[in-house]
Amino acid sequence: MRKQYHILNGDSLKEQFPENLQGEIMVAKECLVDGSVKGKSLTDFFKTRAEFISSNYDGYTEQDYFEKTVPEFQRMQNIPDNTDINLWFEDDLFCQVNFWFVINFLSKSHQNNHFFLIRPKSHSQYGFGGLNKSELISIYDNRLELTELDELARLWESYQINDTEKLIKTSSQLKNSYPFIVAAVEAHIERIPTNRELGRPSQSLLQIMEELKTDEFGPVFREFNKRESIYGFGDLQVKRLFDEIKNNR
Repeated sequence: MRKQYHILNGDSLKEQFPENLQGEIMVAKECLVDGSVKGKSLTDFFKTRAEFISSNYDGYTEQDYFEKTVPEFQRMQNIPDNTDINLWFEDDLFCQVNFWFVINFLSKSHQNNHFFLIRPKSHSQYGFGGLNKSELISIYDNRLELTELDELARLWESYQINDTEKLIKTSSQLKNSYPFIVAAVEAHIERIPTNRELGRPSQSLLQIMEELKTDEFGPVFREFNKRESIYGFGDLQVKRLFDEIKNNR
């Protein structure tokens, strides 16, 4: 059996990862769905992300980014040939954008590897967190081998330059094999503000605040997760939108 490498969507999955699943674990410690992703080179890209994260996420400095986030991606680059790379990512936009990046990051330089996607059988606001260890083993046993790596990698390239037309085109081409990508792309496009109205997440937050008659973040965040689980936003992403709404009211 080929050696197994597991790339996880976050530290929470690492904490609940089944001990009897063999292989080396790496974590994509990013939230590429939030903030600028510009950068002509990988060095420029990591610099952009470090600046954004340190400016918008309390308690995580640029130094933290280069000491905790970047090394995980460097470990991924060092995965040897003729091994299995298992990508544990869910269907929501947060996970999908990270998934597109990792595929783009690795597929061209790891052509002799086998890539697999492991995802929950159905989308929910709980994702992997709603599964026990036997269920995690079950979805691993039913993992999907990724065969259209060039097209999947192209999703990140389109996302990075905000080419929504190409995102739609590529997701449509992949629809038969990966129908969940279409929903993530649609959610991304719907979150982009227009001249006339806010993006879908901000509109949803406004509606929830009005319906619950509160501007307390906790209950609004919980309801947002129920209604808009397709985004997979954590409290930090939602709080930024929430604060923008409150400041502009």
